[in-house]
Amino acid sequence: MSQIFDLILSGGVLVNQDGEGPRDVGVRDGRIAGIGDLSRADAGERVDCRGLHVLPGMIDSQVHFREPGMAHKEDLESGSRSAVMGGVTAVFEMPNTNPLTSTPEALADKVRRGTDRMHCDFAFWVGGTHDNARHVGELERLPGAAGIKVFMGSSTGSLLIADDAGIAEVLAHTRRRAAFHSEDEYRLEERKGLRVEGDPTSHPVWRDVETALRSTQRLLRIAREKRALIHVLHITTEEEIALLSQHKDIATVEVTPHHLAMDDSDYKRIGTLAQMNPPVREARHREGLWRGLQQGVVDVLGSDHAPHTLEEKAKPYPQSPSGMTGVQTTAPLLLDFVNAGRLTLARFVDLTSAGPARIFGIAGKGRVAVGYDADFTVVDLKRRETITNDWVASRVGWTPYDGREVTGWPVGTFVRGKKVMWEGELITPSQGQPVRFQAAL
Repeated sequence: MSQIFDLILSGGVLVNQDGEGPRDVGVRDGRIAGIGDLSRADAGERVDCRGLHVLPGMIDSQVHFREPGMAHKEDLESGSRSAVMGGVTAVFEMPNTNPLTSTPEALADKVRRGTDRMHCDFAFWVGGTHDNARHVGELERLPGAAGIKVFMGSSTGSLLIADDAGIAEVLAHTRRRAAFHSEDEYRLEERKGLRVEGDPTSHPVWRDVETALRSTQRLLRIAREKRALIHVLHITTEEEIALLSQHKDIATVEVTPHHLAMDDSDYKRIGTLAQMNPPVREARHREGLWRGLQQGVVDVLGSDHAPHTLEEKAKPYPQSPSGMTGVQTTAPLLLDFVNAGRLTLARFVDLTSAGPARIFGIAGKGRVAVGYDADFTVVDLKRRETITNDWVASRVGWTPYDGREVTGWPVGTFVRGKKVMWEGELITPSQGQPVRFQAAL
């Protein structure tokens, strides 16, 4: 009797936990139901993937989609549209919105806003504060919660826990892995005078290596005292990579594509468009991050997609806000690095799907396996394209990589068996749902 599927991706090279090779994938009721030679099976739809690679759906665990409160520069719909155009099937969105995502009510409101409106699946980080520290153990288990996120140094928004006692209080009550923006607020305050009006090259002078390293040293000490698991976001220094390599039993590590692709020379090229927190630094740090990635210290890639309008970014430094778009350009940038030999395709998959699923305990995502959600990122490794502002679907409509030529391109995005994007077109109306986590089942 012939097998019957809702959808078959046929003729592609499947990249999976057991390697890569020519295999079809069959989908039934939104989940993977068969892997192998499905040429004789029946399907409601068969997608020809000859010449393409089928990867587990990309999971971007750090994005800022600005809703509620700053919808003039992004919202959950526009940000998730940009995500699926870049091959991303699920995102974890950050809590520094207005109001802050720091209460059960604010989290539930975001889940409601995202359900069936976002184009990809989603979860929301809950902001850790002095006020809710005793309750984070309950907050991190609520439906749609990615976990607890803490800002140790001020960035965009007003979330901040600068003191050791506040960090300790949060980590004393967490049971899941808590995420941290690790910059020392006290040193940032001391060094504000080093910012030079109109000169964004002074940004990494102000937010220097010691600012990041001191904060991460403090965080590791407190996490070990509290026997807590931590995730350190957007690492930017080779010193932190060396430090974190000695603490992999409790700490996981994220790097971003822009810190792998840029260095401080880019301030002269694109000015405040390169301004981020923590900052883009000297080339030695970029190479240090690459070494950390190649040595396995780095666990995940997160885009830190943080859009601002061009009008806002055009303000003279330091009035210009920190942040850039990124959720749509992760795949092209990293696939270009794959083609250049800096990264294997297997490692790309680990950093963008299997890694997030593993360290955050995502249920049913992150690999192509029977019973898992049918999330796929389909890529053409040989396609040569130019990244342009016109291609970017974010509401702000710009990318720091405008004009950059790459080899490797996202061709299709499938979320729970639905073809959401194909060849640059949005195909299926938004049907995003909350990501499920093992800790909250």
